[in-house]
Amino acid sequence: MSKRLFALLSIVSVALLTACSSTKLDNVSDAKASSSVASVAADHLNPNSLISKERSVYFDFDKFDIKANQAAVVERQGKYLAANAALKIRAEGNADERGGREYNLALGQKRAEAVVRGLKAYGVKDGQVEPVSFGSEKPLAAGHDEAAWAQNRRVDLAYPSK
Repeated sequence: MSKRLFALLSIVSVALLTACSSTKLDNVSDAKASSSVASVAADHLNPNSLISKERSVYFDFDKFDIKANQAAVVERQGKYLAANAALKIRAEGNADERGGREYNLALGQKRAEAVVRGLKAYGVKDGQVEPVSFGSEKPLAAGHDEAAWAQNRRVDLAYPSK
């Protein structure tokens, strides 16, 4: 009888020690994970971070391919979104005032879809970014010259405010 009791107590002791140990480790790793997620997730709300400052991708006249000098913006945003898969944003395509309303809406949509494809190359999931087009309805610059038009040929990445 004493051998059985000793074996039973040994098994229970090992089980209790294992449970206590894993609970502490899980709590520590959960706390670290939630802390790192919170600090990363705050980047899109921090006005001083590059994620907040660089949310627009600019295009050449009548084009919807991502220019080489805009690739870093797409990469940075794509990696950020891939690391924060719970975030859902909109890619808002825009065009300058030249061209008809329907043409500009279609061009803005192609630009938005091009940026979404670029983001997906960095691991962004389907449905995480919704491409929409405003055509020429939401200009950033009000002028009627190349400098203004260049600012209006863009895709803005619209993050949630909270």
